Formats: sequence, C-alpha cells, structure tokens
Amino acid sequence: MAEITEEREKSKRVGALRGLAPFVKPYGAMVVAAGLALMLTATVSLVLPLAVRRVVDGFETDAAELLDGYFLAALGIALLLAVGTGLRYYLVTRLGERVVADIRKATFDRMVGMSPAFYEKIMTGEVLSRITTDTTLILSVIGSSVSVALRNVLIFLGGLVLMLLTSAKLTGLVLLIVPGILIPIITLGRRLRVLSRENQDWIANSSGNASEALLSVQTVQAFTHEFLSRQSFGEVTEKSFVAAKKRIGTRALMTVIVIFLVFAGVVGVLWIGARDVRVEAMSVGELVQFVIYAIMVAGAVGALSEIWGELQRAAGATERLVELLNAEDSVEDPENPQTLPAKVTGALSFDDVTFHYPTRPTQAALNGISLTIAPGETVALVGPSGAGKSTIIQLLLRFYDPEQGQVTLDGIPLTAMERADFRQHMALVPQDPVIFADTARENIRFGRPEASDAEVEAAAKAAAAHDFLMKLPEGYDSYVGERGVMLSGGQKQRIALARAILRDAPVLLLDEATSALDAASELAVQTAVDALAQDRTTIIVAHRLATVKKADRIVVFDEGQIVAEGTHDELVAAGGLYADLAKLQFTDGEKAA
Repeated sequence: MAEITEEREKSKRVGALRGLAPFVKPYGAMVVAAGLALMLTATVSLVLPLAVRRVVDGFETDAAELLDGYFLAALGIALLLAVGTGLRYYLVTRLGERVVADIRKATFDRMVGMSPAFYEKIMTGEVLSRITTDTTLILSVIGSSVSVALRNVLIFLGGLVLMLLTSAKLTGLVLLIVPGILIPIITLGRRLRVLSRENQDWIANSSGNASEALLSVQTVQAFTHEFLSRQSFGEVTEKSFVAAKKRIGTRALMTVIVIFLVFAGVVGVLWIGARDVRVEAMSVGELVQFVIYAIMVAGAVGALSEIWGELQRAAGATERLVELLNAEDSVEDPENPQTLPAKVTGALSFDDVTFHYPTRPTQAALNGISLTIAPGETVALVGPSGAGKSTIIQLLLRFYDPEQGQVTLDGIPLTAMERADFRQHMALVPQDPVIFADTARENIRFGRPEASDAEVEAAAKAAAAHDFLMKLPEGYDSYVGERGVMLSGGQKQRIALARAILRDAPVLLLDEATSALDAASELAVQTAVDALAQDRTTIIVAHRLATVKKADRIVVFDEGQIVAEGTHDELVAAGGLYADLAKLQFTDGEKAA
C-alpha cells in the first residue's frame, strides 16, 4: 500500500470525528435548530408514557369527559412528536449533505494543487475512494447517526430518571444489568474500529487497482492482460470482503449480546412488577408506564450499540480524509510571495541546479546544471532518453523543487512566487497530451477559458488542426471521448498545441510536441511552432533533430549534465554526442545541407 497509508497514525477512539468540527462550525445556527428539534422529540417521547398511564388508569373511572381528555392529550402529544421528528430529519439531513459537500470540495481543492511528488506515494484511485466512499460514510453519521445517537442518549437518561420516579425498586433491578451491557460494547467496539479501518483501506486499494487498469484498458487488452487484471482486482476485492465480513460479524455479535441482555433484564423486571400489581403495590397504569420507559431505555441502549459501530467506521473515514487535507507537499507557495512585473519577458535561468526524483534518490536527474535563456530565444534540449531534458520542464513549471541551486523567471526565483502566478505565463505541450472528456472546442479553450470561438478556431488553424476538426461529425463541437480515445495520437498532439497557442504565454514549453505526427502534419506544425516562437521564449525537448535544426541554440544533455551547446552546424562540426545522434538520424544529403 501507499506510504501515506502505512505511516498513518491510528485512531483509538471515536474522538477522531473531531476532525469534522471545522466543517460543521460555519453552520452553527442549523446545528442549534436541529438540537432544539432533537430535544423536543426526545422530551415528547418521554412524556408519551405518562399519557398512556393516564389513559390506562382512566378506564377505572366513570368520568367520561376526563377519559376523553386523556385520549385527546395523547393524540396531541403524538402530533407534536411527528412534527418534531420531521423537522429534526430535515435539519440534520440537510446539515449532513452541506457538510459533506464542503468536505468533498475542500479535499479536491487540496488534492488538485498537490505536486507530482505527492502522487508518487499514493494512487489516484485511492484519493478518489476517499473523496467518494469515505465521505458517504461521514454523510450517514452527520445526516443520521449522530442525531439518532443523541436522541437515544436523551431518552436513555430521561427514561432512567422517570423510571426511578415511577418505581425506585424496579429501576434498581434494571441498573444491575447495565455493567453487563457496557462491557461487550467497549470490548467489541475497539475490535470493530480496527476492522472498519482495515475494510476502508482495502476498498480504497481496490478502487486504485481498478482505476489504473481501466485508464490503461487498451494496453491491458493489447497485451492480453485481462485475466491477470481481473485476478488482481478480484484478490484485492476479496480481501476487502473478508475484512467487511469480520466487521459485520463483530457488529452482529455485539448487537446480539446487547439486545439479549437488555430484554432479558426487561422481562425479569416485568415479572417482578406484575407481582407488585397483584399485591396492589402499584397500579396497572404505573406498571405499563414503567414497562414503556424500560423498553425505551432498552431500545436506546440497543440502538446506541449499533450506532457505535457506525461512528467507529466514520471515525476511520474522517481520519483518512483529514490525512489528505493535512498532507504535506514538498512544493508549497511562500507565505509572502513576490510578484512578476506587468510585462513578463520570459528570461529563464538555471543556477547550479541538482535534482533527484523522490522515487530515485540515488540517481541524479540533473547534476549541477547552469543554463541561461534570453527573452525570445528558442533553445532546444536534446540527448538520449533519461538525460534530464524533460526534467528541465518539470522544474520550470515547479512540479518539483531542486535540492541545490535555483530556477528563475525574469530574475525572480520560482520558489519566491505563487505557482499560479508564474505558471499563467507558461504554455505547455507535453509529450503525452492530455485530452479531456469534452468537445474538441472546449479542449482547445482549456488554454484560455475566456477565449472566443473565433480565437479557438484561429489557434486550431495555427496548429494544423482545423482541417481534421471540421471533418468530425459535429466539427469543433464533436465529443472526443475520455482521454481523447476518438482521436489519433497526432490529432491529440495538434489539439494540445492549439491549446498552447491559444494561451499566448511569453514562455512556450514543447516536450516532444511533434513526436506523434506524420511527415506532412509535422511540417505544418513545425511551421506553426516556428512562427509562434518568434515573439516568445521557447524551450523544445526533442529526440528528432530535424525539429530543432532552426533553434537559436541547441543544448546537449547526457546523464543529467550539459555536455555541449551551440547551433546545429556548430555541434555537427564539433563532433561528440550530438554529431553521433545526427549521423543516426540524417541522410548524407541532409548533413551536407
């Protein structure tokens, strides 16, 4: 499992639910109103047996009007109970939905801003499980369990007091069984908490497993990996079921023990009370009243034993969500950020930068890199795979921070600014373009949400995407499917390039932007890139040297270090790694040119 799961501090009590307090606090008025409705229903419930006693004992009187009054009073109490219960349900359920919606938004807001380093330690599917499954558990608690628990606590305490007033003798006998009820609740409750947490962890792991397989379903099917994927998911799901079965069994056992002890005590007390009625030590109405209170108290205890299990599960869910909300990120905005000037020139600098990816701490991705890029300059980064080229872009976008040295934009260190501040001045075309489950138009507009349709289409034309988009069933408004499954690799890349063109940022980052294009499309896109690069600082990461021959400067990387830099012709003439790469990729005629 992910490190964040392994390093989790276990909660030993339902007190973990205190983590919900910041989300409940803004709705204090609703909490108070729900509390008043709760007290009303509990009080009315406790008054009802008194009315029943009056009615039962009223059968012995000849005063018909008095008897009618007792029945009307009982009916009025029942109406008040119904109204109070409905009001309590409305307020508490609404509060639960509101709080859970806030928790989901807060968790997503936190997660969407976490750096890639965070997602090296936890699966995306597990995060989604926490946002959905865990919040659903919390909803059941806030929207139901807590109010029901408080109501049963009030009924339990109030019922005990009224039982005592009705018959101190019978109440004393009832209290003798209380310790026997509390022991299994406490003992099995601890076991239930552990099992609940284990169950939720396996559910999250199952979600992560399924998410990974389904997001890569074409690769899974291409390598005929369906059986192994099904087997892997099945194993994780079965472990989740086994944990759930243990949790359910423990809770069922606790319920059986508690309910049996409670009602066994009630039956015993009822037997003694019946003997008192026979010797006229108490009236039939008093016995009925006492029995009703005893049943209410017993029911309250039984309900509390079940609700305790729900609270245990919700405590685990709360713990997991609070972990996400409080998760530390290796990349954070400064408390007092500097701001960029109104006109950003796009001057970039790497000053003695050394960086290791968190998952490869012994292998330097960049080792003492120093590189200065002037405003408006087009610089190409070339070299073998793993040489550190794409890492330059990762650090420029501050997805990671270097362990040594600093990266600056217009002379200001990236670490001194808010990430959203400097990122808005950069446009990225990644090697594996991300296409959202929306229309082609909205995918391009992602680069600048306020852009008009005309601007979107102009960007598509500049990226050589207009023609193929117009051939789609609904043109620009065609739905392209999840992750752009309805598009070819080259079409995805042209949409990603159009998105970057639309952004119109002073810094353009192209990471293998033409790698998935055919020769004709590559020529068209390269022409668009050349025109786009005229007025902005451009960094091109490429393996295909034909795409970088016109760059102002080519920087050659090898094993995390810069080994050469210059123009295409200068590097070919100098020999070395670049010349070797050129020999592999160009014909003799191209080299001569």
